[in-house]
Amino acid sequence: MNKSNRTSIVSIVTIASMVTIVSPASAQPVPWTLRQCTEYAVSHNLQVKQQDNQRLKNELSLSTARNSRLPDLSASVSENFSFGRGLTAENTYTNTNTNSTSFSLGTSVPLFTGFQIPNTIQLNRLNLEAATQDLERIKNDVRTQVAQAYVQSLYNMEIRDVALRQIVIDSMQVHRLQAMLDNGRASTVELSQQQATLANSRLTATQADNQLRLSLLTLTQLLELPTPEGFTIARPELDGLVCGDIIATNPDLIYTEALTTRPEVAAEQLRLQGTEHSIKIAQAGLYPTLSLSAGLGTNYYKTSGFQADGFGRQLKNNFSQFIGLNLQIPIFNRFSTRNNIRAARLDQENQQLQLDYVKKNLYKEIQQAYYNAVAANEKWKSSRQARQAAEDAFNLMQAKYENGKANLTEFNEAKNNFLKAESDLVQAQYELIYQTTLLDFYRGRELSF
Repeated sequence: MNKSNRTSIVSIVTIASMVTIVSPASAQPVPWTLRQCTEYAVSHNLQVKQQDNQRLKNELSLSTARNSRLPDLSASVSENFSFGRGLTAENTYTNTNTNSTSFSLGTSVPLFTGFQIPNTIQLNRLNLEAATQDLERIKNDVRTQVAQAYVQSLYNMEIRDVALRQIVIDSMQVHRLQAMLDNGRASTVELSQQQATLANSRLTATQADNQLRLSLLTLTQLLELPTPEGFTIARPELDGLVCGDIIATNPDLIYTEALTTRPEVAAEQLRLQGTEHSIKIAQAGLYPTLSLSAGLGTNYYKTSGFQADGFGRQLKNNFSQFIGLNLQIPIFNRFSTRNNIRAARLDQENQQLQLDYVKKNLYKEIQQAYYNAVAANEKWKSSRQARQAAEDAFNLMQAKYENGKANLTEFNEAKNNFLKAESDLVQAQYELIYQTTLLDFYRGRELSF
C-alpha cells in the first residue's frame, strides 16, 4: 500500500471521529456534567423531599418533648340551670329554679415523672439525627443511580459514534468502488456488497441512536426533567483520569473507612442508642410521679324566690385560689409496665440485628465494587492491547486490499474490528473510572469525574 492511500484512510477515520464528536456538541452547546446532574437530581427528587418532610416531623416531635417540661394552662367557664324540688337555706324542700355561673383558671407542672421526660427528649433527638442520616442515604442512592445512568449514556454515545464512523467510511468506500467500476477496475458484485454493508451500518446507527435516546430519557427521568429534548451530557476528559494500577487498597480498609462515613450505618447506630432511652421510658412506669397544680376560681349562684347578691359582688366574694401536690405511686397495673420493658428490650435486640445487617450488606457492596474495579482495570489494560493489535491488523489489511491481495469482505472485517476496539477501549475507561469513583464514594468522597 502506498503512503498516500494509507494517509487517506486514516484521514477518513479522523474526519469521521470529528464529525461524530463535534456535531452533537455544536447542536447542544450546554452539556450537563455528572456533578450538575447529581446536584440537580438531589434537589428535585421526590423521595428526597418526602424524607426531608419526615425529618421536619422529627424536629416537631423533639420540640414537643422538650416543651413537656413546661407548665400547662387551661381556663373553663360553665353555666348550669336546675329545675324542680331542691333543698333551701332553711333546710326545707320546695320547687325552685336555680342557675350558677363559674369561672376557673388552672395550671399544672410535672415535677418528677420517673425520668420519662428527659429520656423522651433524648430519644427524639436521636430519632431526628437518624432521620437526617436517612435523608443523606437517600441522596446517596440518587447520586449512585444518576451516575450509573450517566455512564450508560456515555457507553451508548461511544456505540453511536462507532456506527456513525462506519457510515462515513462505508460511504466513502462506496464512492471509491463506484469510481473504480466506472474505470473497469471493480465489479458490480463488489459495489453491491459495499452498498449492503453501508445499509447495514445505517441500520446499526439507527439502533444505536435509539439506545442513546432511551438512556438519556432514563437519566432525565432521574433528574425529574419534564422532557429529554435539548438535554445532553458532557464527556469527561479521559487523559489523566485512568492510570495503570489505581486499585491502591483492599476492601477491608475501604469498609473500615465507610463505617465512619456512610449515613445508613450512622442512622442505625443512632437508633440503637435510642433503644436505651426507650427501655428507660418503659421503666419509668415503675417510679412514682409527682406534679404541682394551682388554680383560681369564682362563681355566681342564684335561686328563684330568694334574694341574692349581685353578679359582680358574688364573683368577688366567691373568688378562691388553690395549690397542691399530686403523688401517684404505681402498685399493680396488670403487668403492663413489665411487658413494656420486655418489649423495649426486644426492640433493642432487633435494632442490633438491623445494624449488623446494614454493616454486612455494606461490606458486600464494597466487595462487589472492589472486584468490579479490579476486573475493569484488567479489561482496560486488555482493551489497550486489543486496540493496538486491531489498528495494526487494519493497516496490514488495508495494504493488502489496496494491492489486490485481500477482498472487500476482509477489508470491512478488519475495519469494523478496529473501530470496535476503539469503542471497547473508551467503554473500558468509563467503566474503570466509574468503579474507582464508586470506591472513593464509599470512603466519603464526592461522586464525580
